[in-house]
Amino acid sequence: MSERLDSFISEVIAKNPGEKEFHQAVYEVAASVLPFIEHDSKYKQEKILERLVEPERVVMFRVTWVDDNGDVQVNRGYRVQMNSAIGPYKGGLRFHPSVNLSILKFLAFEQVFKNSLTTLPLGGGKGGADFDPRGKSDQEVMRFCQSFMNELFRHIGPDTDVPAGDIGVGSREVGYLFGQYRKIRNSFTGAITGKGVGWGGSLIRPEATGYGVVYFLREMLKVKGDDLRGKTIAISGYGNVGSYFIEKACQYGARVVTIADDKGYVYDPEGISGEKLEYLKDLWVVHRRPARDFAEKFGLKWVEGRRPWEVPCDIAVPTATQNELDLTGAKNLAQNGCKCVVEAANMPCTHEAVDVFKSAGILFAPGKAANAGGVAVSGLEMCQNSQHICWCADEVDCKLQDIMKNIHQQCITYGKEKGQINYVKGANIAGFIRVADAMLAQGII
Repeated sequence: MSERLDSFISEVIAKNPGEKEFHQAVYEVAASVLPFIEHDSKYKQEKILERLVEPERVVMFRVTWVDDNGDVQVNRGYRVQMNSAIGPYKGGLRFHPSVNLSILKFLAFEQVFKNSLTTLPLGGGKGGADFDPRGKSDQEVMRFCQSFMNELFRHIGPDTDVPAGDIGVGSREVGYLFGQYRKIRNSFTGAITGKGVGWGGSLIRPEATGYGVVYFLREMLKVKGDDLRGKTIAISGYGNVGSYFIEKACQYGARVVTIADDKGYVYDPEGISGEKLEYLKDLWVVHRRPARDFAEKFGLKWVEGRRPWEVPCDIAVPTATQNELDLTGAKNLAQNGCKCVVEAANMPCTHEAVDVFKSAGILFAPGKAANAGGVAVSGLEMCQNSQHICWCADEVDCKLQDIMKNIHQQCITYGKEKGQINYVKGANIAGFIRVADAMLAQGII
């Protein structure tokens, strides 16, 4: 099987040279799925995995806009439409200087499995641009978003491809994007999710990913006869995901003691709650301010140039971006007695880090399972848009909890091995089966 995996990955690398993030994502899935495929010839004969790693469509385009100084700026936009076997493409838009084709292909590939796990009729896609909204005025962001949508509108729609927000794309950006789409199409449809509640959005959507991670984590602990009460948690990002993870974790009696960005981390031994949490909710989402501002505001410890994974904790939750928790961070967590790591971002742990968790017996949940709450509520927003209704917050939250419990159960069903639960294996196989069976039923296309 090692030779089969090596051969498969070598072919992927040869076809997609230089796309290291995409290679990493494919390897993580293939390592679980290939042994499963070997025992089911229909998936092997129809080359389902080979077809899954090839996007159905990749769109790349120029985005030109004028800044406040009257200078012309040029960025590059993308939309990767990975797989639509079980529904329209669904996945966020990321605006960040690091955005490139490799990152978006990895995100789109992960999204296919994540969306499948929700059991909602959603395919997988991802998009974005190498545009940085930090430091830009509202007018500059608006002009960029309008230019971006002037091309993207051709490729999206409520039954074709439904983008949402991601890093760098919050409520402001979604508003500008949707406004331009509506103007061009002369139609008010659910072609974008993450909208404001007053114009087609869903209650609980900003909270959904963070809340969903907590709901999944509770199920993991419940299997071990444990819960969140009294647990010390270290996290990284502090946008919607991190802020609302903290809020819900606090409600269940946990204490979150860190936040971080690419410059360093904040340590709050008392735990972030109350006034500090309310301030944190707007720090990045609204004001795009660095984590250090939070430390200075409340007189907390700021650690320059280091990651929060050196802080002793019971649970670690990387909530920022890919490969933020590496081998060094994983070793620190293991040495300090961490019992559980849950990915609240997309592939934030390196392969080497995950190997350390396995060797140390640390519970580990991959992002495609644990952070699926965001896209789940986006799917619920699509349902509400199609019916022209708006569910109350409790109704959406109940549905979110049910979805996260169901994802956890799927991981158990396909991830049991030697009396333990391999959440990576369970999530990958469960996500694969639903997409693969749909592809088989629809023929070789």
